[in-house]
Amino acid sequence: MLPIFKDDPGLCPHEGHIMQRINAYRGWKEELNKAEGGIEKFAEGYKIFGFHRVEAEKKWTFTEWLPKAKQVFLVGEFNNWENTHPLRSGGFGRWVIDLPDKPDGSWMVPHRSQIRLRLESEYGQWCDRVSAWAKLAWQDHTTNLFNGVMWEPPASERYTMKFPRPPRPTNLKVYEAHAGISGVDPKVHTYLEFKDEVLPRIKRLGYNAVQLMAVAEHAHYGSFGYHVTSFFAPSSRSGTPDELKEMIDAAHAHGIIVLMDLVHAHMSSNQIDGIASMDGTDHCYTHGGAKGKQEQWDSSLFDYNKYEVLRFLLSNIRWWLEEYGFDGFRFDGVTSMLYHSHGIGKGYSGGYHEYFGLDADIESHTYLMLANYLIKRLLPKTSVTVAEDVSGMPTLCRPVEEGGFGFDYRLSMAVPDMWIKMLKEQSDDEWCMGHISHTLQNRRWKEPCIAYAESHDQAIVGDKTIAFWLMDAEMYTHMSTLGPDSHIVDRGLALHKMIRLVTLGLGGEGYLNFVGNEFGHPEWLDFPTELNGWSYQHARRRFDLPEMDHLKYKYFEAFDELMQALENRFKFVNSPHQFCSRKEEGDKVLVFERGDCLFVFNFHPCNSYTDYRIGHTWNEGLRIVLDSDEGRFGGHHRLDWG
Repeated sequence: MLPIFKDDPGLCPHEGHIMQRINAYRGWKEELNKAEGGIEKFAEGYKIFGFHRVEAEKKWTFTEWLPKAKQVFLVGEFNNWENTHPLRSGGFGRWVIDLPDKPDGSWMVPHRSQIRLRLESEYGQWCDRVSAWAKLAWQDHTTNLFNGVMWEPPASERYTMKFPRPPRPTNLKVYEAHAGISGVDPKVHTYLEFKDEVLPRIKRLGYNAVQLMAVAEHAHYGSFGYHVTSFFAPSSRSGTPDELKEMIDAAHAHGIIVLMDLVHAHMSSNQIDGIASMDGTDHCYTHGGAKGKQEQWDSSLFDYNKYEVLRFLLSNIRWWLEEYGFDGFRFDGVTSMLYHSHGIGKGYSGGYHEYFGLDADIESHTYLMLANYLIKRLLPKTSVTVAEDVSGMPTLCRPVEEGGFGFDYRLSMAVPDMWIKMLKEQSDDEWCMGHISHTLQNRRWKEPCIAYAESHDQAIVGDKTIAFWLMDAEMYTHMSTLGPDSHIVDRGLALHKMIRLVTLGLGGEGYLNFVGNEFGHPEWLDFPTELNGWSYQHARRRFDLPEMDHLKYKYFEAFDELMQALENRFKFVNSPHQFCSRKEEGDKVLVFERGDCLFVFNFHPCNSYTDYRIGHTWNEGLRIVLDSDEGRFGGHHRLDWG
């Protein structure tokens, strides 16, 4: 019997369904061992497709998978975009062309030259496509479409990694960031600016992981990177591939692991510069018809049961790990992958009947198992994988060999939902301590979670950050220490600190913060669109605010830094000892133990308490190591430290 059934007998009635995905996973592994020499070899598709140098014959070859194409040409700047270089069929849907060097020894397709594929579909239509395996894509600002780029810099221009990967953190604290918005100026910021200005900040604040959003190229900047058009190309808006490598290497030098926000749940529906209709049909990399569409996201869906689609996706994982040095991934949109319904219109209460049956997408389940297995094979000691799943799918974070999906963590998505719902619908004197305690602790045994009070989802225009929910318009008028005090700002500052600390202490086995929220970033995040006049005014992070000594943003940041320092000292976030001893609704007091620390929260808007009796595990005197009411955090020094 697999460990998942031993540990949770509630899964036994669904054993047949669970074994269906496990047997499918085993079947794929066996097939890949026989046909490809193993999953690691299979996941090296980038050594087959795209451009490859054959130095002995002084030529380049180019290969693309276009199973339904009738004719294919390589066009670009090198041949004035004309149909002069046809590809030949190589069998199994592959199209190949040899590109011998010119008589003077120069390459026929030079480094940095722009290219496309031009093909005739099975229906006789002609269309242009960007190679699915393009290492870089550049936008043509006259058409706003992207072209593939022949990117093979000379050895002297290639960045070489200098620092080893840091070990996998035992107390994972993630700083979620987007390179393009991570700066004060209203513009698209670069990888090198992130390296020089943001990474030292992340290190100082005490986080040990950075999760990078919008890494893979995406035609629409405002999609936050979730409508990927070129899966093997880093976003060119923020710099070159080698500048991204330099940034990741610098993170490793700081002891920070780097996770990529990986979008394998769906793809952009763009056809010319995306892969949604790569060979002119609607079922090349995707399912055909309605099954290949995610209408809520206006995107297209992978067919995970296709041999070459699996090669593409698993190779994509290996590419980012080995070529760029990423240490793992946050898998986006996992809920959409797990169910044929994509979780739309479903409310998950935790009952196991909600997860199994006809709605479960076994092909997606199998892919996720293969992906996690591959990652652990490639980086057994350092990798981290995180699942973004709102449904609470059982066994998602159990190892593959135990019958699980293989993720290390899942995001505790119910936690930010709880905070935002309470802030929207209740005044803080109505908050229920039992509800807060239950939501923060409601997670599956042996399935680690990353807790967070808010992420990028709450920062996007149309929603509000926690700081903005708490203080709203007062943030425009009363954040100066030189002006009159505001009760709303004073209470907002206190609650902001407490919300983050209680989430860190009780909410999971890891913690996440979105860039800027550590100092209560004001307002919202809004990418340039026609509606806002293509403005970058809100597509940036105001790191200058906590640096201004007369503004109260410095208090938010000072507390977050000391909060992380406390956790780095005691490492309670991964402690198995967790006990909530008091949930006093009248007093609005919440008390719990985590690791070697005792946490006491007074959420009451009016009452302070003296000689408040609290039981605890330790038969010894305790001392205060962090007090959110200290003056250096904008507090009122109401506690006697004795």
